[in-house]
Amino acid sequence: MSTKIAFITGATSGFGLAIAHRLASLEYDLIITGRRCDRLKAAKNDIESHYGVEVLSLCFDVRDRNACQQNVDSLSERWQNIHLLINNAGLAAGTTPIQDGDFEDWERMIDTNVKGLLYISRYVIPLMIKRKGGHIINISSIAGVEVYPTGNVYCATKHAVNALTKGMRIDLLKENIKVSSISPGAAETEFSLVRYHGDQEKADAVYKGIVPLNAEDIADAVEFIVTRPPHVNINDILLTPTRQANTYLFNRDS
Repeated sequence: MSTKIAFITGATSGFGLAIAHRLASLEYDLIITGRRCDRLKAAKNDIESHYGVEVLSLCFDVRDRNACQQNVDSLSERWQNIHLLINNAGLAAGTTPIQDGDFEDWERMIDTNVKGLLYISRYVIPLMIKRKGGHIINISSIAGVEVYPTGNVYCATKHAVNALTKGMRIDLLKENIKVSSISPGAAETEFSLVRYHGDQEKADAVYKGIVPLNAEDIADAVEFIVTRPPHVNINDILLTPTRQANTYLFNRDS
């Protein structure tokens, strides 16, 4: 049984799954959440067998505020001792100009990327205050720094994540809770496949002619942040592929 516990949202694939493995290798016990119960169970079994840590899996959707509250409230006293919260659950949906936007895509992004992050944070932060310390890492995006064509609402949600990160850092300063963010550029996970509603050809085209970031690169950033000494906080790590200059300019192989 580890003395450190990390709570990770969106842990069934991509960044969240890689972060879960990395933190387990650093001897964190884990609370992992996600919507896909079968993948969550597989992740739990795999991590426990490989690293010898304890994993608690909670299958729910962060968009459901009641589910967020019920699952956090269900934690035993031992699992309430959360040292690290990774707000990772997030997605992009659609690439249309604002005037042609799909309302369902908009709501899905806002409800997951902004409201879901808020719900989980609202229920976990009091547990950190109770134990007089903690660390929150919000997974943001380069899209939270600079807007790109047809990124409108997704970029708005990630700008919100960056603003919330800064707000949390101010509000939680007196509570001895560190607040950090990680802002990746182009990274190849399920991200683009979800954005293009399962169109593999369009998803692959996003990374054509470049070597994109991968989930392990983001896990590296998490490891760097959480292994700094107590007097150091990393406010934000912005990382991109070598061939990406900003949100929309790439040097692609022809």
